[in-house]
Amino acid sequence: MDEPRRTGRPADILLVEDNPGDVRLTREAFEDGAIDNTLHVTTDGVEALDFLHRRGEYEDAPRPDIVLLDLNLPRKDGDEVLDEIRADPGLERLPVIVLTSSQAEEDVAKSYDLRANAFLTKPIDPDEFIGVIKSFQQFWLSIVRLPPCTEE
Repeated sequence: MDEPRRTGRPADILLVEDNPGDVRLTREAFEDGAIDNTLHVTTDGVEALDFLHRRGEYEDAPRPDIVLLDLNLPRKDGDEVLDEIRADPGLERLPVIVLTSSQAEEDVAKSYDLRANAFLTKPIDPDEFIGVIKSFQQFWLSIVRLPPCTEE
């Protein structure tokens, strides 16, 4: 299997997604892909930030190599999560890819204003959704050189 950044370890991916169907499809796509990875899932913005800051039940969580972030989340939305990530010196270089059902131009603009690394719209068709995830995986975990982790 290809190895991210030639580190010899699986890529750690944090998926922040509250829709169980989208979580299932994302898992399926990553499992079918050629790149070794570990997919971690949180279901709202508060949990995502706890994971990233290693708080509470996530105190032993690994630092993810990349975050897939939905915008429409309970408790704290994706924009708020992205804003907090970019405001934290220990997380500000962490690649964050917005993966959402929104096609609204204002959501695209705001995500990039908040320094998202990319904005992907989830296709409605399950096969197309899996294709998008596989393309993400190939590009971001095989071709792109990710920044080194910055510890807090």
